[in-house]
Amino acid sequence: MSASLLTSDLSAELIQRSATLLEALRRAEAKLVTAESCTGGLVAALLTHHAGSSDVTEGGLVTYSNSMKQSVLGVQADTLQQFGAVSAETVREMASGALGIAQDATHSVSISGIAGPGGGSAEKPVGLVWFGTAVRGGDVRAEARIFKGDRTAVRSQAALYALALVAQRLD
Repeated sequence: MSASLLTSDLSAELIQRSATLLEALRRAEAKLVTAESCTGGLVAALLTHHAGSSDVTEGGLVTYSNSMKQSVLGVQADTLQQFGAVSAETVREMASGALGIAQDATHSVSISGIAGPGGGSAEKPVGLVWFGTAVRGGDVRAEARIFKGDRTAVRSQAALYALALVAQRLD
């Protein structure tokens, strides 16, 4: 297991990308809330690493367990039972739920995946991460990626991808 929270070859890029996203949020007069599972608050931590981030970062919700996804974000028990925590349906509900909680947020991003080393299956392998994005008054989207590497690498790559997804939703 890696002793570092971030993959060393991505840490500088993650810090830079989070700073760039903060500037893009400011230009768009947008505010972001995160709903994270497998990344455990990493995206929110990257954003709040930068001084002055509070003007565009509403906060972050770490909902690791299914019961927290339900009680905090309003993910339906039926959704979790039918599709699982790592699914398009769940991250859509997570992203919508985060916007419901953070009334001043204009955008949300949600992340749920299998960072490993265990927990994967043939249908949902280790490295599979689902992302949800929502825009207040707009649509909710979901997409998946499969990342390679150890737990730290999967989480770092997922955080980087989440930052990029939010930036795309600002355009």
